[in-house]
Amino acid sequence: MDLGLSGRTALVAAASSGLGLAVARALAAEGANVSIAARDPQRLAAAHKLVDESGPGRVLSVEVDVRDDAGVTRWVNQTAEEFGALHVVVTNSPGVPHGQADTFTVDDYRQGVEGSLLPHISITLAALPHLRRAGWGRVLLITSEAVRQPLPGTAMSATARLGVLGFAKGVVHAVGASGITVNVLAPGVHQTPAFEGFVAARSAIDGEAALKEIIAEVPLGRVGQPADFGALAAFLASEQAGFVTGTVLLVDGGNTRGVT
Repeated sequence: MDLGLSGRTALVAAASSGLGLAVARALAAEGANVSIAARDPQRLAAAHKLVDESGPGRVLSVEVDVRDDAGVTRWVNQTAEEFGALHVVVTNSPGVPHGQADTFTVDDYRQGVEGSLLPHISITLAALPHLRRAGWGRVLLITSEAVRQPLPGTAMSATARLGVLGFAKGVVHAVGASGITVNVLAPGVHQTPAFEGFVAARSAIDGEAALKEIIAEVPLGRVGQPADFGALAAFLASEQAGFVTGTVLLVDGGNTRGVT
C-alpha cells in the first residue's frame, strides 16, 4: 500500500531511541523527509544514521530539549525552512517516575506536567502555522496507556499526560477545516531501552519474575515491538487515514481491557 508520504516532511520529537526512533524510521521508509530531535548528541547522531538508512528521503537532526519552548520553535521553523514545508508532526516527551500517587510532592507533579504535557503543546503550536500553510497535515501525540486506565505505579504519568487528550481534542476542532488530522497514540509496554532499563532495575530484586509479571498482564502474552508501533504511526500519517481524527488509540496488547 502506498501511504502517500513520499516527499512529505515529517518532524519527530524525542527520536533518538525507543518509539520515537521507530516512528522516524517508519516514516523514512515510506519516502518522507524526516527531522528528528533529542537531547543527547551522541544518541542523536546514531539515530540520524539509522533513519537515513531507512529510506530515500533526507534527514535533519537537531539537538533540542523538548522542554525548551524557544528551542522547539527554532527546530520546527528550521525544519520547514530546510525542506520547504511541514506535513507530519509527531510529539513525544520524556517519561516520568513510577510510584503511588501519594509518594510524590506537589513540585514533583508540577515537573511531571512541565515535562510530559507542555512539550506536546509547545511542538504542536509551533507547527500548526506550517501545517495550515501546506493545507494538509497530520499531528500524532504519543502519550501512554495510562491516559485511559491508570495502572499501579502510573499515577504521575496519568496525571501529567491526561491533559494531552484535552489539548488534542481542542486542536481537532481548531484545524479540521484546514485538512489537518490530530490523533493520540497511547502505547503500553514495548521493547524499548527505557522498558529494558526498568526491567533490569526490577530484576536486581525479583530476577526474571519482574518480566514475567509484566507479560502476564498483557492478553497477547508479550511486549510490543517498536517497529509495529512505527508502522501504525505511519498509517495514521498517511493519505488513507485522512478521515481519522480526534481518536485515542491504545497500542498495548489489550492491557487496558475492560476500559470502555
